[in-house]
Amino acid sequence: MAPTADSTSQEPQPAVPYGTPESPRIAVRGEAHLEVDPEIARIGITVEAHGRDRREALADLTRRNAAALDLVKSYGDAVERLETGAFSISPELSRRGRGERVRTYHGRVHISAELTDFTALGELTSALADRDLTRVDGPWWALRPDSPAHRTARQQAVREALQRAREYAEALGTHLSALVELADIGAESTPPYAFEAQASRAMRTRSAYGGGPIEDEAAALDLEPQRQHVYAQVNARFTMAPPQL
Repeated sequence: MAPTADSTSQEPQPAVPYGTPESPRIAVRGEAHLEVDPEIARIGITVEAHGRDRREALADLTRRNAAALDLVKSYGDAVERLETGAFSISPELSRRGRGERVRTYHGRVHISAELTDFTALGELTSALADRDLTRVDGPWWALRPDSPAHRTARQQAVREALQRAREYAEALGTHLSALVELADIGAESTPPYAFEAQASRAMRTRSAYGGGPIEDEAAALDLEPQRQHVYAQVNARFTMAPPQL
């Protein structure tokens, strides 16, 4: 059956990818790069214990772990998140003699803390590193996922794309008429990429293993927060009034 006039007129028309002489299209990319102060700092804490038998090692690890947690919690609102990670108790076999003889047991537990008060961060890091059989890794500086810096970067990228398109139109003696498309880079093929906050290089401190307790408090580390880099990129397409070439 031949198509009627009504059905033919209602069929979708293929899109013209590069515009038309009556409605030329401009495609531009907008980019933004911000450098901002970090909002949070993360540290990793590893507490260890040794014992001649499993129960002794576990009891010692429990005591040291509780002391480390109490110390972190004593900083109150400065600590935004505190989590316990991997835990292990493992035997160490003697290298001498025949057979499998357990010489000692090693216990280990990993703790992660997230702080927002960087003054407290230096004090806490020093206090933890001053403890026996306690290791501190970090800090890793970062922004929150919902940080206003991400929105600011995206908006700045859009404004830059608009400004670039206007400059192209002005160079042709015309002006923009409509926005056709606005998309994150790779939004049609891969997960959108709009920004990336670069993680800092880790600062690592380690307390001395073994030895007696230190009576004097360790001086607080002076930790200088590392500036974070936030990126945003967008693709934008506009139509413009036909220029007089």
